[in-house]
Amino acid sequence: MRGSRMARFVSAGMVVLGLCCTVVAASAGASRPNIIFILADDLGYTDLACCGSKYYETPNIDRMAARGMRFTSGYTCAPNCAPTRAALMSGQYMPRTGIYTVGSIERFNWRSRPLRPVDNVQVLATEKITIAEALKGAGYATGMFGKWHLGQDREHHPLNQGFDEAIVSMGRHFDFLTNPKTDYPRGAYLADFLTDKAVDFIRRHKGAPFFLYLPHFAVHTPLQAKKDLIARFKPKPAAGGHGNPTYAAMIASVDESVGRVLGVLDELKLSSNTLVIFSSDNGGVGGYEREGIHGGSITDNAPLKGGKGMLYEGGIRVPYVFLWPGRIARGAVCEEPINSVDLYPTLLELAGAEPPRSYPLDGTSYASLLTHGGKGGKGRGPLFWHFPGYLGSGGNTWRTTPVGVIRSGDWKLMEFFEDGRLELYDLREDIGEKKDLAAAQPQRVKELHARLLAWRKDLRAPMPTPNRKIDRTSTDATTKPGKRGKRGGRRLRERPGL
Repeated sequence: MRGSRMARFVSAGMVVLGLCCTVVAASAGASRPNIIFILADDLGYTDLACCGSKYYETPNIDRMAARGMRFTSGYTCAPNCAPTRAALMSGQYMPRTGIYTVGSIERFNWRSRPLRPVDNVQVLATEKITIAEALKGAGYATGMFGKWHLGQDREHHPLNQGFDEAIVSMGRHFDFLTNPKTDYPRGAYLADFLTDKAVDFIRRHKGAPFFLYLPHFAVHTPLQAKKDLIARFKPKPAAGGHGNPTYAAMIASVDESVGRVLGVLDELKLSSNTLVIFSSDNGGVGGYEREGIHGGSITDNAPLKGGKGMLYEGGIRVPYVFLWPGRIARGAVCEEPINSVDLYPTLLELAGAEPPRSYPLDGTSYASLLTHGGKGGKGRGPLFWHFPGYLGSGGNTWRTTPVGVIRSGDWKLMEFFEDGRLELYDLREDIGEKKDLAAAQPQRVKELHARLLAWRKDLRAPMPTPNRKIDRTSTDATTKPGKRGKRGGRRLRERPGL
């Protein structure tokens, strides 16, 4: 860690040893697994063949699932990019990071709605102790290549957030920009470039434990893919709402990346001591039209309801695949719910490292689920979501309005802040959230709502406030460039899209 970062932690009254986590009962580096976390961008719940797609082709990720474990109730902390990434890196829910969405609240025309959103923080505070910092303190080499989305200036760059090596890129799949600036061959595809860097990192750090974070920009818009892969899918008939050949080609590139990473692990004989994780940052861009939303669907998350930007299952339930030969049972499927904030304590436990002192972690380790065939969990408590803002769409429709959510066991309660409406779903019997049971189960609603309120109070979660000057003339949920909320700068910025 850089001296300036250490000084800030000490001045904040933190004990240095809290960050430099001690290794528990580990006498040699070989006893600690290497950890690789591969994160796709906007990949939906059924966008893998092993998760149900009959159109997309993901043979390498499918092999991961066949040789390892797949979670069917894996959740992200938010229905869009930045807040999920903040939760993964910090181990904290959104009310602690202040990162609820992408950009400022002016991105969408909230002035036509009854509430003023909570102001959004757009960088991960340097006071947060990232999972990279914690693992680095436990003796891990740390590398990150891809989409960071938590601040691109020097102070908030991943190189100042615990990563020994980091190259950030997002926004384009061809002719992309990187931070720091890095040369690459003309015509290179971003997913391939990032994988080149990841494979090189593995080769150079094969002799000691390492943590590699590979967050792809694919399959986020703009839809851009390699021509040969697009050609492969063009003649293929659509199936189950999946049928875009360019999107399929982008998924194939991410799958190729996974295959290359697994291949180098086999080559270097590292597979048996390496945990590889694959997931997505939120649900896929699809399922909107069924809900009356002009969202421009690219894929479909069915049987889940909705998609990216929504707090229904299609926006927050994602694929989660784990591979660790000899430690994770082959072909295991786990139905226990897990959440973005759970990654941090899980990795610390598997690395034999103590959590940082005086730093709250909101998640629960699922390490025992991984190593015991999906059984023997610690009895995870409820999962929570807090989204005090708006995500618009086309035609003056909204993917979400301000909402709070709790999932406890199989039950999910949603509280919509504009009018106080409560919706209740039994996810075991109704994964598509088609039947609201709030009226039929008033006592369960009361109990879950009380727990949600208590959680918000405990985290001091800020709430949206009344908008006393509602603009009733608006015909579009999206703020137009040049008016309120002008979108600034182009450098390494993700296109607004959805």
